[in-house]
Amino acid sequence: MEFDAIVIGAGAAGLMAARELAARSLRVALVEARDRVGGRVWTQPTSLAAAPAELGAEFIHGPAVETKTLLRGAGMTTIELGDESWTQTPRGLEPSETDFIAAASLFEEAQRLADDESVDDFLKRFATDETKRPLAAAARAFVEGFDAADPAIASVRGIADEWQSGADATSARPCGGYQPLVESLFNACTAAGARIFLSTIVRHIAWGPNGVAIDVQSAAQTVRTLRARNAIVTLPVGVLRSTDAAGVTFEPRLPQSKRDALERIEMGHVVKVALEFRSAFWERIHGGRYGEAAFFRSETSAFPAYWTQFPLRTELVLAWAGGPKATALMHEGRDALIKRALNGFGELFGEPELARSEFKTAYTHDWNGDPFSRGAYSYLTVGAADARRVLGVPIEETLFFAGEATSTDGQGGTVNGALQTGQRAAAELLDA
Repeated sequence: MEFDAIVIGAGAAGLMAARELAARSLRVALVEARDRVGGRVWTQPTSLAAAPAELGAEFIHGPAVETKTLLRGAGMTTIELGDESWTQTPRGLEPSETDFIAAASLFEEAQRLADDESVDDFLKRFATDETKRPLAAAARAFVEGFDAADPAIASVRGIADEWQSGADATSARPCGGYQPLVESLFNACTAAGARIFLSTIVRHIAWGPNGVAIDVQSAAQTVRTLRARNAIVTLPVGVLRSTDAAGVTFEPRLPQSKRDALERIEMGHVVKVALEFRSAFWERIHGGRYGEAAFFRSETSAFPAYWTQFPLRTELVLAWAGGPKATALMHEGRDALIKRALNGFGELFGEPELARSEFKTAYTHDWNGDPFSRGAYSYLTVGAADARRVLGVPIEETLFFAGEATSTDGQGGTVNGALQTGQRAAAELLDA
């Protein structure tokens, strides 16, 4: 056969898996539909040397041992996030009083439920509790915003398990962005002899006891078949379950258990816009009261969350909408999204004209419409139970699966979850 293993998808999971296999002298092919590696990690250079714009993954969640090990190996450091947060109220911006830990405490009860239910249904039980109602509202905002989930269908058990694990906590970001980590993995793959196929779309995967035959299409529209003993599939859930012409077909079909798992894992939607200004004007207005602000929140804005790079002092601000708020923006064009994000940020301070006059440029990417991602990252729907584990189970020691959606220890939706599962799938293949 041409290869010992074919890794499908050159995101964090695929790069990690390919590196592990190639380092053990296997003949590895790494196939990526895009013209770049990194997948849903995409660092966009800006005119600000210290602050690239992360169009995709940006933060480090929880202990993230694999991520931090790779960052150290690439000569990178991490920077802790600022914790000062402001919330828009009828009286203007005020210091946020409800934090993530307090809101997450509500979900401790969810872990004791006899049956799973939606986040929506669970939070309704606090509607008449004067003490817990604000926490419930904050919890819903976190589920929508940072889990990118729709509370009407999101599993409260799934959210509770991930929040209680501590792996979902946001604590730091790579200083200089994730791109050096991606490049380090890519360089390790090529140095170990892996063959990289960029702008190469996987169309069909035939698999069986004699190995895999994978039909791929190049940018020139030519089709060829790559053959190997095994394959590791790291494609996002949205791509795996797609049935249109751009999707991937399997022959024979994936087992019913695997297809059921794919149906129970949903892709969250996110709209993210990086706004670059001529100056950090928010630091000097209103007597400098926002000089150390890290986050701004507004439930009435199209973009409910904005964050600065503090403690780095830069002119870059990220606008973020997740879950239903993102869905409401999905069909707006790039220019309209940038305008909404810019106006929303200025209106936080009652200074929309100042924001517009200070505006320099913006960066964004449509992950929801991207045929190679079809969403931002995964979450569990009601009744999903062990869907992540089932999705990650190998098939007949031939097909192996990795990616953040297969993470079972609370790291779904994170870069570290992707890296860890890539490492796990490579180990499973080597042991087969």
